[in-house]
Amino acid sequence: MKRSGNLWAEIGSFANLLDAASKARKRKRYRDNVLEFHYNLELELVKLQNELIAKTYRPGEYRTFQIFSPKPRFVSAAPYRDRVVHHALCSVVAPILDRALIDDTYANRTGKGTHRALRRLTEFVRSSRYVLQCDIKKYFPSIDRTILKEQLRRKIKCTDTLWLIESIIDASNPQGPILDYFFGDDLLAPCSHPKGLPIGNLTSQLFANFYLSGCDRFIKETLGCRKYLRYVDDFALFADDRAYLVDARHQIEAYLNTLRLKLHPVKTQIFETHIGVSFLGFRILSDRIRVRGDNLQRGRRRVRKMKKRLVRGAISVAQMQRSQQSWFAHLAHGDTWKLRQKLNN
Repeated sequence: MKRSGNLWAEIGSFANLLDAASKARKRKRYRDNVLEFHYNLELELVKLQNELIAKTYRPGEYRTFQIFSPKPRFVSAAPYRDRVVHHALCSVVAPILDRALIDDTYANRTGKGTHRALRRLTEFVRSSRYVLQCDIKKYFPSIDRTILKEQLRRKIKCTDTLWLIESIIDASNPQGPILDYFFGDDLLAPCSHPKGLPIGNLTSQLFANFYLSGCDRFIKETLGCRKYLRYVDDFALFADDRAYLVDARHQIEAYLNTLRLKLHPVKTQIFETHIGVSFLGFRILSDRIRVRGDNLQRGRRRVRKMKKRLVRGAISVAQMQRSQQSWFAHLAHGDTWKLRQKLNN
């Protein structure tokens, strides 16, 4: 396995940090902490660069808050200077980790995304009789940090870069108790395995996508599943033989045990594709694609909130129109003509 080295100079270069600050500022430029950092941008970046070179950099405290859509979960926001470091690291490391992923992994990757995943899934749904649809139970809080570090060491050999990666992972805030037991565990095993990555970090998205890369290859190469795709921790296998998918589920569960992960007992199911497959806010049927009801409700709430912000003068008409155009373009991937008419009225 090829390992990448000599990454540290590029990560800590002033040009890379400057570009990282520009990326971190997108859509957040008028927030107080962003304005404060960019007021003395060069001094802040030089200070950050010196801390990285001397290895005195330490991640700050997270600000955690709860969201309820599409489901209740806690999101952690890192301090702005840490987000700059995350962008600087990911700009160099992401292409290396991306090479470990199969083509049919669609989350957080350049040239992939939700709509390409939807088109690929539609192709599989309409050419297969059965689907095994899987979801990992409490994925981000369950990621084993020790296993993740071992995986990263197999791809990266630059010791300075590994120091920064492990500093960010070790500084992850508590993600809630996960008391799952696996084969060979003793009573205290769940407490002796540091777990969880904060939802909201750019690095968490990158590492969470990479964490299942071995599982992707196990399914494609060992199980020989030709019709398979994954979006973060949601993945689906398609076949015309139901017994094959039943056996595949057992083998996937065994493989996930080595990563200290479990399939969601309710959301993981085998069923016939003709009844429709729900994925990424859509429901794919044999003759049409529908937008799920909960996705429609979020869209309506989003439009109503933007109209209120427009009345208050918080956004311009042009910003409102751009947002609506983006939403309508999303809806265009489904059979939602009536909805578009309602939203326009």
